[in-house]
Amino acid sequence: MTATEIRSQTWLHREGREIQAFGTVREFPIALPTETRRRSCEWLNQILADTEILYSLYKKHHWLVRGVTFYQLHLLLDKHADEQRELVDLLAERVQTLGGIAVGDPRKAAEITRIPRAPDGAEEVPAMLSRLLEAHEIILKEAHDIAARAAELGDDGTNDLLVSGVIRTGELQAWFLAEHLVDTPLVHVDVPQS
Repeated sequence: MTATEIRSQTWLHREGREIQAFGTVREFPIALPTETRRRSCEWLNQILADTEILYSLYKKHHWLVRGVTFYQLHLLLDKHADEQRELVDLLAERVQTLGGIAVGDPRKAAEITRIPRAPDGAEEVPAMLSRLLEAHEIILKEAHDIAARAAELGDDGTNDLLVSGVIRTGELQAWFLAEHLVDTPLVHVDVPQS
């Protein structure tokens, strides 16, 4: 075959060499020092891994929710999952923008997440919602801390993503979940006293 011939065979089972190791940053002309970018990537990858796990928990609970509020929670949990999936993409893109390597393999995310593992089976609805709230709290604590540290280092892009994306979305979602765990009757009837 000559160099000008077109090859129609798919290249299968190709091995490639790693061109950038996880945990490293390459030089990028974005006016941030290398060490700032490295630290931000490390912090963002932790939140990214936790957010990937939170997204998966939302999908799992969306599929397994049961009971009288099934329809409302099924839709709410799916909406929240979609919003978390968007955050996963934004976090990964920020890591890449800083010259790092984003956590992209769910097995790596599972290795480094701080979110406790849920049982494989179905849980009662309050337990599922509580588990989601606990995951949000872990991520929110990290995001507040990292946003402040990123601001101190002059990484305004990371600070902005954490504050306007991760924190605002997480707080709103936690509020919606928490309101489902209030023991309030749907209808309250006052019985007249005789």
